[in-house]
Amino acid sequence: MRILIIDDDPVGTEIVELLLAPLNAQIRRACSGESGIEQAEVFDPDLILLDYMLPDLDGLQTTKALRRLTNKPILILSVLNDPVVLAKVLNQGADDYLVKPVSREILFAHINNLVRRAEIPRKKPKPLMIPIHPI
Repeated sequence: MRILIIDDDPVGTEIVELLLAPLNAQIRRACSGESGIEQAEVFDPDLILLDYMLPDLDGLQTTKALRRLTNKPILILSVLNDPVVLAKVLNQGADDYLVKPVSREILFAHINNLVRRAEIPRKKPKPLMIPIHPI
């Protein structure tokens, strides 16, 4: 398995790499949205772990750009516990969202779920549009 980690925090990235060590995955790092998009083109990862808060492009912009390149699973890892941000990135193509810090068991469960679902041939679903009315 090839995993691309896009995160500008080297310490956080090292922690995620340590958590992923039992997977024996080939891991590449990118420290910005732009470099992550470039790495995704060259590396062709099976899974992308993306921090939401990056110095150049945020997670939303990076997700949009990645979706133009690949349909591989994108898991957002962020310190932001904001339902509006979560809804926006999921609506723009991210497959999952976890709030940091996250335990190894939860991270593995979400990765296993994403990889399992990615292996199933998918038709492009019609987006569900739910009208939101002010209270």
